[in-house]
Amino acid sequence: MKVLGIESSCDETAAAVVEDGRKIISNIVRTQISTHELYGGVVPEIASRAHLEAISSVTRLALEPIGGIENIDAISVTNAPGLIGALLVGVGFAKGLSFSSCKPLVPVHHIRGHVAAAYLTHYDLTPPFIALIVSGGHSHLVYVSDYTSYKILGGTRDDAAGESFDKAARVLGLGYPGGPKMDALAKLGDPDSIYFPRVHFHDAPFDFSFSGVKTSIINYVHNAEQTGKELNKPDVAASFSRAICEILTEKAVLAVNSFDLPQKKLVVAGGVAANSMLRKMISEEADKNGITLYIPDIPLCGDNGAMIASQGYYEYCSGNIASSDLNAFATESIEL
Repeated sequence: MKVLGIESSCDETAAAVVEDGRKIISNIVRTQISTHELYGGVVPEIASRAHLEAISSVTRLALEPIGGIENIDAISVTNAPGLIGALLVGVGFAKGLSFSSCKPLVPVHHIRGHVAAAYLTHYDLTPPFIALIVSGGHSHLVYVSDYTSYKILGGTRDDAAGESFDKAARVLGLGYPGGPKMDALAKLGDPDSIYFPRVHFHDAPFDFSFSGVKTSIINYVHNAEQTGKELNKPDVAASFSRAICEILTEKAVLAVNSFDLPQKKLVVAGGVAANSMLRKMISEEADKNGITLYIPDIPLCGDNGAMIASQGYYEYCSGNIASSDLNAFATESIEL
């Protein structure tokens, strides 16, 4: 079964064709990074207009390898969560395509899509498992009991991990997007040189909080500038990255060890899953704890259409078919 996936939740216009939820036939992504770099972050109105300009050509390119829309069995689209204007572009386009081609329309939750990216790299991966989803807007620990059944174990109480990386990059003068630039700079520094705080909640061991470490790095940099102290940016980036990655790793491993799973499996997904320190740290801890780790290939960690097409296949198989009144939502729980 071939599913078309359309993704437009933020600043990537993407479309892909995936077969049976696992095999990528095409995966086209048009990024808006060069546009938003001018503003130091994503401007929602500009993002929406860029999606309008790109979505038709991107989808056409994704369909070329299979000879067109007539060879598609279903159309899946991200309808939540994300920037509402950006989402509406994708949903509106997918609805029109569904109507004109008489193909079923499948709504996909963006975060479920990030989890499904692991299926495209690890063909042997099947639920149940624990998933750590970390991106610019989301930090969640989720129990995935089936392909379309999710239970939130914990999440961030304030900033997401990816958002914190972006803000740290900004205060260090690295620009946008911050995550990859922080990762590259951190490789040059000493992660033990500066201590940044880690937050734990005794009543909610799987919850995150990154506002404290974000404020801490802002204060550290500003204090250095005000006192004329020389700032070793690689050391700051490395130490900050270690603080974020340690807490993500610790809580993810704790979650796996806290559940009686048939097999100890951990999926790490989302844009921050591309971070080299996180991949190394969580891989080492998984090995120590007898956990099988599943992380998507780096190109599949960011937003893309293939992950939406993959999850769309499983949503379709579970009977999640949308009607013509499908709407977009800026926020929506992954459990719904």
